Amino acid sequence: MLAELRSEIPAERTGAVLVDLHDGLADPGAAVVEDRVSLPFVVVGLTHGAVDDRWLELCDVTVDAGDAALDRIAQNITDHPITATTLALLLRGQHHLSVGEGLVAESAAYSVLQSGPEFSAWRGAHVARALGDGGPRVRVAPDDDVLSITLTRPDRLNALDAAMRDGLVEAFTLAAAAPDIAKVELRGEGRAFCAGGDLDEFGSRSDPATAHLIRLERSVGRAIFELDKPTVTYLHGACMGSGIELAAFTDWVVAAADTHIALPEIGLGLVPGAGGTVSLTRRIGRLRTAWLAFSGSTIDGATARTWGLVDELEA
Repeated sequence: MLAELRSEIPAERTGAVLVDLHDGLADPGAAVVEDRVSLPFVVVGLTHGAVDDRWLELCDVTVDAGDAALDRIAQNITDHPITATTLALLLRGQHHLSVGEGLVAESAAYSVLQSGPEFSAWRGAHVARALGDGGPRVRVAPDDDVLSITLTRPDRLNALDAAMRDGLVEAFTLAAAAPDIAKVELRGEGRAFCAGGDLDEFGSRSDPATAHLIRLERSVGRAIFELDKPTVTYLHGACMGSGIELAAFTDWVVAAADTHIALPEIGLGLVPGAGGTVSLTRRIGRLRTAWLAFSGSTIDGATARTWGLVDELEA
């Protein structure tokens, strides 16, 4: 089987192989799954019914034959083959890693792609606006033994920038150090919880290597994960990219009726960079995380609840 897959790798060693998982395939065997770990292409599994778990393990992403996401997955892989392959390689190894190790692997992949041609092409086509909005990004308010942390950049749909990231790390560090705080609640002001990273800041660091170290030093996801107190996130409106990646680290996620969730990073020539390949895979598994990331599709709160990405829907 691996010989057949290798024969289909394009000359530039990026791309995908489409496998019909109902086409009389032989048992792949553990050796095939293990050998595939480092192969530089995406295995897309086409389904139309129940599939043997052994074949699911071989795939990087699976999609139903009648799912409209199939075209989006194919287009994203075609348009961003380096990013797609990097994402596949990253997701294949995450279940073997601790949370800390997973964050290192994700950040390294993200930084490599920031210096690559696909992100460069996206950045060149989307001129960054001047960063003119000042003011605080995070409000921290204790109420008895509950610490409320609120994102306060509603005019930008609470887009996560460096200032907000630093404010969140400080807030969760405060929660960890305060003996009278028993619980933390995370919310967003305005029409959305968090519409993702601030696109105007993407690629603004002088070099990706420095950005990699800063990302690890000031990891909001790690600060949430290491907090030994219950955490709850309240989602509403747009919860894109980092908006859902960080929420998935919390112990309990509540979604309002208007919640919509997506991982759009592949369209930018990037993989999730706020810990999503770590947090989402631990909540919904590798293949559902891959479906979101490779397709860029949006799901609603009810679907997220069915998957386990959301724990409760607001009445």
